[in-house]
Amino acid sequence: LPILAASILAQDECFIQNVPVLKDVEVMLAIISYIGSEVEFDRTNCVVRINNSKKKNKKKEICVPYELASKLRASFLITGALLTRYKTVKMPLPGGCAIGARPVDLHIKGLGLLGAKIETEHGYIIAKCPTYLEGNNIYLDFPSVGATENILIAASCAKGQTVIQNAATEPEIVD
Repeated sequence: LPILAASILAQDECFIQNVPVLKDVEVMLAIISYIGSEVEFDRTNCVVRINNSKKKNKKKEICVPYELASKLRASFLITGALLTRYKTVKMPLPGGCAIGARPVDLHIKGLGLLGAKIETEHGYIIAKCPTYLEGNNIYLDFPSVGATENILIAASCAKGQTVIQNAATEPEIVD
């Protein structure tokens, strides 16, 4: 899911192999399609093609609909990529999780330290970046996998260097 989220940053085509045929993947691809990317999922060969070269959505801001985002807690992972690409994103706060409370405060803190101006309004976060994000030193109060992924995605296009202290170190993060 984080790799799919990061594909939003590509200027042209991405081919992602060994993608499992799961409902979560389907929802993430629906969100990516909603924002204007061409998406094809070859379920037989487990390959996803995402083409950003002909973005249908020319807006400078994106609002992800609650109906899509609420189906997938990991939908919040696209916030950093959308902020980097479109400069303004309105993203629904993720709903509850079967494994307990999982707030997004560390995601918001990290994106804020990269230069985003973030407000919360009626169950959405509205994140704005005037021109570009800037690298920074970011300390996570807890080594959150999702926050680390979201910050890494956003920081990959930021100007300057970003250092994440107390980052998650699970194998998917290291990869």
